[in-house]
This record gives sequence, C-alpha cells and structure tokens, in this order.
Amino acid sequence: MTAAEHQEFAASVRALLTKHAGRDAVRAAMDTELGYDPKLWRLLCEQIGVAALAIPEEYGGFGASLVESLLVVGELGRTLAGVPMLGSAVLGAHAVLLSGDEEACARLLPGVAEGATTLAVCWASATGWDEPGVHAEGETLSGTAYYVLDGAQADTLIVLAPTGLFEVEATAAGITRRPVATMDPTRKLTEIGFDGVAARKLGTADPVAVAARLREIAWAAVAAEQVGAAEQCLEMTVEYTKSRVQFGRVIGSFQALKHRMADMYVLLESAKSASYAATAAVAAGLPSAAEDVWAARVQCSEALTEIVSETVQLHGGIAITWEHDAHLFFKRAHGDAQLFGTPHRPLAHTN
Repeated sequence: MTAAEHQEFAASVRALLTKHAGRDAVRAAMDTELGYDPKLWRLLCEQIGVAALAIPEEYGGFGASLVESLLVVGELGRTLAGVPMLGSAVLGAHAVLLSGDEEACARLLPGVAEGATTLAVCWASATGWDEPGVHAEGETLSGTAYYVLDGAQADTLIVLAPTGLFEVEATAAGITRRPVATMDPTRKLTEIGFDGVAARKLGTADPVAVAARLREIAWAAVAAEQVGAAEQCLEMTVEYTKSRVQFGRVIGSFQALKHRMADMYVLLESAKSASYAATAAVAAGLPSAAEDVWAARVQCSEALTEIVSETVQLHGGIAITWEHDAHLFFKRAHGDAQLFGTPHRPLAHTN
C-alpha cells in the first residue's frame, strides 16, 4: 500500500471502532471472561479483514505486510479494545509462519485469517520472556507459560520451548488455564500449565532465531499500540482544556498549560517516528531492525508514560475517578512498558 492508502485504511478501521468500540462497549467487555466483544472482532474480520492482513494468500490471507497489521494495532490502542489482534493475528500467525511448517500453515492459518479461530503464543516464564516457561521432552510438554495474551479462550496454543515450536490443542489433557489479575483491566493475560501434554512439533526452525524475530515483532506492535494510545490521550486532553473553565477562562488559554501540551505533542511525534521506523524495518527484514525496534521500545514506552501522566494532571481530579478513561490509559501505559520484556541496555549505549 502507498502512504495515502495506509491513511485511508487506518481511517476505515478508526471509523468502525468509533461506531462499535466506544467507552461503554470497552468497559462492558473488560468485565467479561473473554475480555473483548466477539461481535466487534467479527466485524473487524468480516468488514475489514484485519486478521488476514499479514497471512499469505496461499493460506487464506491477503498477503499484505506487518505494516498494515500494526496500523490496526495502533488504532486499537486508541480505544483499548481487547480483541485478539496482537495475540492471535499478529504473534500467533507469525509464530506459525516462522516455524516453516507448510502443513501446519495450511491447516491453522485459514481459520485465523477468517477470525473463526484464535491462537495464543505460550512463551514467557515467571521471570519474563528471556527464558521459555515450558520445556519439551520429545513431543511432551511440561511447565507453565506466563503472561499469555488471548490465552483464556484460544483454540490452539503455539508453544515456544527451548527445542522448538509446538502446537497443542487448547483442550488437550494435562492443560490448565488460569486467568491472572493484571493492573490493566482492558487486557487479559492467562497462566497456562502443561503437565505431560502431548504436542506436535512445528517445523525445524531454530527456536533462538524464532524467539528473536517474535520479540522484534512484539516490540514493534506494542510501540504502534503505545503511539495510538498516546495520540488519544493528547486529543482528549486538548479537548478537555478547551471546555474546562477556571477563573473565568478556559484553562487551555493559560500559557503554562499550552507549553505542557506542546511538550506532549513533541513526545508524540518523536514516538511516531520511532514506531514507524521500527515497523518498516521489521516488515522489510532490514539488518537495522533489531536496533530500530529496541529504540522504539524505549522511546514509545517513555513517551506514553509521560503523556498519560500529563493527561491525568491536566484533567485534575476527574481523571482518577472510575468513570473517566484516563486511568485506563494510565494502566495500559504501565502494562505495555513491561509487556514482552524490556531492553537490557540503556538507550544511550550504541556498541
């Protein structure tokens, strides 16, 4: 797609979300066991085809790229809708593709592209994403996968173990799934236990290389989501300061607040640049992808954290009430800053 087509595509996604994923809908969905509105997910898949974007045409997809998928992730970040785009259509689908197992791709991905089935990547241990939480002896899996996105209701589990990728039906004997309490109520995470579970090995890809590639994709996706959330926070802050009156004037007319919102805008634009560079590099498989994604991970996390903090400050007391969305963005900012791990070296380090 061209840049103009990307803008038109993003506008279509935003229009659908504006109509069907308003604040009341998101709040109603986050109180359910599923964590999202299945009708919204069906609309996104049927009317726009979001789940099929990065899946090759031979497996029932559109054969687009990661760029288009992350445009959707960014728009979802504006609404905090918890549909299984990131966990299933992005990470799950790419994990299957990275396995190199053509038979598994042909069997699993058409359902994912339709939005009829969902995948969940079981990856992290209790200490994070640097070490897998599940280990394999032959094709038998044992251990616990932590912080699994879309794991509560996924149809198929894709397990990243030290010896490779494995496919497991979510209803297989020996599997236990436990929802875990999270700071961010709009994103459901699940703890999945494996007790001698029979699995099917996917391909012969190097698990270290697969994990590295998945980390790049995951960080690029989270950066896109953070940019969408930050943009929404800035917009609702500007709108609020145009209507809130204090001392006989709208507070947005005070020079000190103008400066603070200008700083928010600068943070947002720098985060956008970092996110776009990371997405383009990862989608194209450029040698600079690792560095670009690492930089975006740091920049976008810091930008969203600072922007949402200013959002809370400039809204005043209303921002910390349950009825206002500011606290939900605040919680998403802190959750996203830890999701899929953090860089092991500071941004200023270039060696």
